[in-house]
Amino acid sequence: MAGGYSLKDQLFNAEKVGYLAGLFRAVDPGFDPGFEGNCLRRFPDLELKQRIAWIAECLGPALPADFPAAAAMIEAALPPPLDPTRTDDDFGDFIFAPLGDYAVIHGLEHHRTRALDLLEALTQRFSMEYAIRHFINRWPDETFDRFGAWAGHPNYHVRRLVSEGSRPKLPWGAGIATDPARPLPLLDRLHGDPARFVTRSVANHLNDLSKIDAAPVLATLIRWREEGRQDRRELDWMTRHALRDLVKKGHSGALTLLGYRVEGHIEAELALPGTARIGERLDFAVTLRCDEDLPVLVDYVMRCPRPGGKERVKVHRLKMARLGAGRPLTLTKSHRLPADASTYRLHPGPHRIAIQVNGRIRATGTVTLTD
Repeated sequence: MAGGYSLKDQLFNAEKVGYLAGLFRAVDPGFDPGFEGNCLRRFPDLELKQRIAWIAECLGPALPADFPAAAAMIEAALPPPLDPTRTDDDFGDFIFAPLGDYAVIHGLEHHRTRALDLLEALTQRFSMEYAIRHFINRWPDETFDRFGAWAGHPNYHVRRLVSEGSRPKLPWGAGIATDPARPLPLLDRLHGDPARFVTRSVANHLNDLSKIDAAPVLATLIRWREEGRQDRRELDWMTRHALRDLVKKGHSGALTLLGYRVEGHIEAELALPGTARIGERLDFAVTLRCDEDLPVLVDYVMRCPRPGGKERVKVHRLKMARLGAGRPLTLTKSHRLPADASTYRLHPGPHRIAIQVNGRIRATGTVTLTD
């Protein structure tokens, strides 16, 4: 749609670049007068991450050639840290992301300690989770030593960086070569954190690890429950969040830890229409029956064919409920069938729907999608 929302233009534009330049000029009035124009001239041709890299490249000739001097200038130019009274959803300003790239380009190889000091300051204005991964790969022991100190940092953004920066499968982040289990002792220290921003990162980290090896994730969560160092309601939330991918896969250990019986006898009857139109909604219902009282976690699995014979499989949550003995439970759903999704495309033809209850498929059906 013409004139639509553009995230790259919202986060990186003339106003934002001018703000960054103004911070430097407050420290050094002679800061490169051509910096803004140099950055902006290529913006029309660059996507979001490319703009971050380009701003970092433009900072090279604009800052002192000596990295320690440049790092000191950057720190002097930074605004105050993010609000320390908040505990969540305070990501800061994306315009500081290029400063992390700058630290990697100019500090990684020959100024490791000073660059890590700079990332400690920067992450209190905007998360340096992507920049720190280059230090993990180049200087793993030294970076994990720093993580050990940061895990007790008074600023929760620095504590979060320990968990978020070392996630095995950080979205859009560079891969890291370290043993996926190496951060676990750090997560032991962080899981009792009072800030949801930190505990969410810890849960996401465990969810990443579960895709590699479920056993240490389950063992860790059980141990944390026994230790009781985190508020039980928060730990229960963390546990559900950490196990979400295993639950979608029907992992019996994860479901058992969450209190669901995998092998319980549950009957499901799925009522699907014969056809549904792409761009509209698919309305369906499922009726569950059981001969005993059970908590149930109900998902529906959509298997959407793609050209070439492959399928897109997506698991959606339907309901967390309690099923009573001899009391049928009917659940309904109106699922949107987007015609304009940016991440996938639905194609006309038969699509399979399965109802998964407590990790097991209990009913299946087919609906034909049409244009």
